[in-house]
Amino acid sequence: MQEAAKHTGPAMHPFVHRLRVRYNECDAQGQVFNANYFVYFDIILTELWRETLGSYQALTADGLDLVVAETGARFRAPARFDDELEITLEVERLGNTSMVSEIGIARDGDVLAEGRIVHVFVHADRLGEKAPIPDHVRRILQPYVVEDLRPQPYCASRTQGAQTEDDGRA
Repeated sequence: MQEAAKHTGPAMHPFVHRLRVRYNECDAQGQVFNANYFVYFDIILTELWRETLGSYQALTADGLDLVVAETGARFRAPARFDDELEITLEVERLGNTSMVSEIGIARDGDVLAEGRIVHVFVHADRLGEKAPIPDHVRRILQPYVVEDLRPQPYCASRTQGAQTEDDGRA
């Protein structure tokens, strides 16, 4: 996660999920293949929905779905077969129709990878059409929202993320 001044809401911690690296996730070098980190990012989001809503299907039953608008990762050290990983998720930002998640992957307290995903909420039956984040979903995500208190330069805030109708960021 970024090393910056951050303020969280009512003293919540990041959402945490533990995962053990399976053999088939490793490459010929014996390390987790880079694309599998994005699978881990997806797993923690699915586990967040399971913990907060009961399942991802509860979201789609409400007529909503999520699409990925942007993602990225920074790799710091390799994970290997049978490592137990601690994956954390914080919501960096909740917009009108989108959310930005910060994800960290660590082993024994050492950060191995950091990632960021921008998801846009859409109507489940019209995947190309943005949908506002419903109040009940916003309430369940709020404990995981982390507000970055550092001033953002104009150019950085405009180049990070996909376009939305509210402020140019997802």
